[in-house]
Amino acid sequence: MSADPQGRMRRGNARVIRIALVVGAVMFLFGFACVPIYRIVCTHVLGIKLEEGPASAGKVDAYKVDATREVTVEFVGNVNSALPWQFAPEAVRMTVHPGAMTLAWYDARNVSARAITGHAVPSVAPQTASLYFNKVECFCFTDQTLQAGESRRMPVRFVVDPRLPANVKTLTLSYTFYENQLAERRAAQAAAPAAPAG
Repeated sequence: MSADPQGRMRRGNARVIRIALVVGAVMFLFGFACVPIYRIVCTHVLGIKLEEGPASAGKVDAYKVDATREVTVEFVGNVNSALPWQFAPEAVRMTVHPGAMTLAWYDARNVSARAITGHAVPSVAPQTASLYFNKVECFCFTDQTLQAGESRRMPVRFVVDPRLPANVKTLTLSYTFYENQLAERRAAQAAAPAAPAG
């Protein structure tokens, strides 16, 4: 009763290869599934609104102003320690009626000797309230380039959803500006003169 050791080895190797291929395919598919899973968990489980750009006009127009209720919105401005900018809200708080369009302003100044492109990352606290805070216009939707010494007044237009839970009396809208070095490199490459054709 002699077994073929080479045949057994080939079958074992083929089995290992099949398992490795299946594991690789599963990992590949899981990589694609991570982003939608993350968005679903953030939005529907944790109640965190992921930034997706301006709220639609139809959504905002459908809101009815609740004049019987007031919500305090606090404003915070920060810069990453590597970014030589000054950045702050013009008003640190205001009282709004849910459903009413509101305009707030932030001021930024580049205190360095070079042009810098920054990108603002917003957050709303408490986290569950982020689902009810709708930005219609915001400097955070695009990169902001300030020349050396340049100052800029930047608007954020927003509406608090009237369905905001009654126990939430105060919202905090916070922005942190970071330098966008990738955008700066792209701008420098676009501005560079094309090399003469050989």
